[in-house]
Formats: sequence, structure tokens, C-alpha cells
Amino acid sequence: MATESNVQTQFQSFSEFYPYYLAEHANLTCRKLHFIGSWLVLGVIASSLITSNFALLWLIPVVGYGFAWVGHFFYEKNRPATFRHPLYSLLGDWVMFKDILIGKVSLSA
Repeated sequence: MATESNVQTQFQSFSEFYPYYLAEHANLTCRKLHFIGSWLVLGVIASSLITSNFALLWLIPVVGYGFAWVGHFFYEKNRPATFRHPLYSLLGDWVMFKDILIGKVSLSA
């Protein structure tokens, strides 16, 4: 795994954190896996609401983190920011998802 030497690890705001977050997701496969995991999280929430089967909500961390962590460990070769910055990282996931949807962040080379 990549090391974090000379990388800022304390942030005063999310706007300060987000460029770091994007740099930790430079690998396209990792980014795609995050995007797929986010869609699946939305699908689990929708399925749970439609069927009133709220036990499905237990799947959210499995699909959300499962896809993301595969991307980090096997493609990005770094440690997920979730371990150091859980709230900023969760927000970063959804901001990156939105940025991919609007074309601000790319899923292709």
C-alpha cells in the first residue's frame, strides 16, 4: 500500500479535504467502483422503502464500503480515507458521486 508521507492529514473544512479525497481516488477503476457502490446504496434504500423491508438497510455498509474498499486495496493501492476521516470521507463519497453525475469528475481516461 502507498504510504502517506508528506501528505496533509488534518483538515479545517470539507473544502480543504475534498482535493485530498479526489487525489486518493485518482485510479479510474477505484472511482468506478465507488460510483457503482453509491448507486447500489441508493438502490438498497429504494428497495427497502418500496417493500417496507427495512432490514435491507443493513446491506448499506456492505455494498457501499465493499465496492469502495476493493477499489482502494486492489486498484488504488492506498488506505481508504474512511479510516482517518470518516465523516469527511462519507461526504466526499456523495460529493464525488454528484460530481461524476454532472461531469465535473470523469470516469474515463
